[in-house]
Amino acid sequence: MPKAREATIIDGRAIAAALRETVAEQVRAMQRTTRLDAIIVGGNSAGEVYAANQANTCEALGIEYTLHTLKADATQAEVLRCVAERNADPACRGIMVHLPLPGHIDTQVVQAAIDVGKDVEGVNPANIGGVIYGHRTLVPCTAAAIMHLIESTGVTLAGAEAVVVGASDIVGKPVAVLLMQAEATVTSTNIHTGDLRAHARNADVLIAAAGVPGLVTADYVKPGAVVIDVGINRVRDDVTGKTHTVGDVDFDSVKQVAGYVTPVPGGVGPVTVAMLLLNTLEATTRKEGV
Repeated sequence: MPKAREATIIDGRAIAAALRETVAEQVRAMQRTTRLDAIIVGGNSAGEVYAANQANTCEALGIEYTLHTLKADATQAEVLRCVAERNADPACRGIMVHLPLPGHIDTQVVQAAIDVGKDVEGVNPANIGGVIYGHRTLVPCTAAAIMHLIESTGVTLAGAEAVVVGASDIVGKPVAVLLMQAEATVTSTNIHTGDLRAHARNADVLIAAAGVPGLVTADYVKPGAVVIDVGINRVRDDVTGKTHTVGDVDFDSVKQVAGYVTPVPGGVGPVTVAMLLLNTLEATTRKEGV
C-alpha cells in the first residue's frame, strides 16, 4: 500500500524573505527616512540577541534602528518616560518594547502608553480593538503573520471551520476575529474547553497558540487540515541535557495527517518579525500621508 502523502511544509523563512524584500523596495521608493525605536529593560540576553538581529535586518532594508536600554531596576515611571519621549520624537516612526519586562513593571500600562500611530507591534488596546472593525494594519504582528501564512496556502477561508487553541489578548483573540472577517466559522478554545480534541478534529484550519509543548498530536488533526503552530517552547532533553525549541504541535506525527503545517522554528516566527517591519513602513507612510 503506498505511503500517504505528508503535509506540505509552509516555509516561514522564505515567506518572510519575500516580505522583507517588499519592505526594502517600498523604503527605497519612498525616499524618506523611517526609524524603528526599540526599548529593552534589564539584562535580558535573549532580548539583546533579538535586538541585535533586528538592527542588522533593519540596516539591510534601509530602516534606521535605535535601541534604548534601561536598567533592570528602572521604575515604571522611567519606562513610561522613555516611551513618552519616543512618542514625541518626530523622527521616530515606530516603537516596540521588548518583553518580558521586569516583574515590577505593568506590561499592559506600558503598551497602552505607546502612540497608536507608532505602535508597530499592534499591542496598544486601541489597535487590538481596531481589528474588530476590519483593520489589517498595525494589528498584532503574530496574528497578522498567522493570517498571511494561511493565505499563502491558497485555501478558501470563507465557510471553512477554523479552531484557535488559546485565547490570549495579542494572538488568540485577534486572529479569531481576523478569521471571522475572512468569513470562516470560528471556534475559540481556552483552558476550560471540554474535549479539546473533538473541537480540533473539526478544523479545516487549526491554530495552536496555547504555549503547551506538543499539545496538538495527530489525533487532534482533521486529515488535510492547515495547521499553524504558534508555540515557542524551550524544553530540556532528558538524555542530552540540552534545551531546544519546540512548538505546540507534535510536528512529526501531525505532518502525516495535515495538508499543510508550519515548523518550529522557521514558521510563524520569521513572518512575525517581517510583519513588524511592514507595520513600521505602514506607520511611516501614514505619518507622511503617502
